[in-house]
Amino acid sequence: MSWRRKLLVPLAALTLVLSASAAAGAAPAPLPTGPATASATSDFGAPGPYATAVEVGPITTLYYPRDIANSERRHPVIVWGNGTNGIPLVYRDLLLHWAGQGFVVAAANTPQSNLGISMRAGIDMLTHRNADPGSIFHDRVDLEHIGASGHSQGGAAAIVVGADPRIDTILPIQPGPLANINAVHVPALLLAGEKDSIVFPFLVKAFYNAADHIPALYGELRGADHFTVVGDPGPFAAPTTAWFRAQLMGDETARAQFFGPGCGICTDTTTWSDVRRNSLALSIPAATTP
Repeated sequence: MSWRRKLLVPLAALTLVLSASAAAGAAPAPLPTGPATASATSDFGAPGPYATAVEVGPITTLYYPRDIANSERRHPVIVWGNGTNGIPLVYRDLLLHWAGQGFVVAAANTPQSNLGISMRAGIDMLTHRNADPGSIFHDRVDLEHIGASGHSQGGAAAIVVGADPRIDTILPIQPGPLANINAVHVPALLLAGEKDSIVFPFLVKAFYNAADHIPALYGELRGADHFTVVGDPGPFAAPTTAWFRAQLMGDETARAQFFGPGCGICTDTTTWSDVRRNSLALSIPAATTP
């Protein structure tokens, strides 16, 4: 073997080693962040495709797809605020419903959520868990798509948190009055109950009327009182799920429930006693253009 060949053999071996090392260190292809499956029907109140799990922490309770560590996609986040003196357990059925649809729900444990501090802490915690290689949430949380929701005092907190630049949409349910929607920078669906005698519908309409700087919708659920959402969420399950699937997952079927000339909630007078959309919401088409 000539000296050239003697030199080329180890060089070739070294090249193979370096190539393998480079491949091993290359960044993996990004995981998808859209819905796991496209909506087949508009029955967003039906159970989702994911088995669910719950983790109770000192500040936040997490509701999430049970097999998230093995998921082939990243899952959007919903942060939740409780009503006055409430805890996540009170809203367990709704929060598990969202988790079954593929969301990671970070519910603040505090019974006094109005300032939104614990809701923001939930985002911070998930950011840390997503970056931790030892966590089941590692690289499985879609931190680019985060919604805020809550009931009563927690609904007001969702409006407060809507000023956070990490939030992409808000869905306050019968929100209390201690919030300023002028600071919100993202689309809003504001829900009221026709028979609510604690947070009267006109109080929720006041938020809607003030939200002329963002796409805003007002929906009043026929026959619902202030506690209809507690326990079995009943009529609140489907529209809240559809809104978050549209806003955080890009689900076109869900989007058509709120936008375009034939929006689903606009024509469903059985479920809704009043539906309103401001000019910015009216300008949004029912489907995104490719």
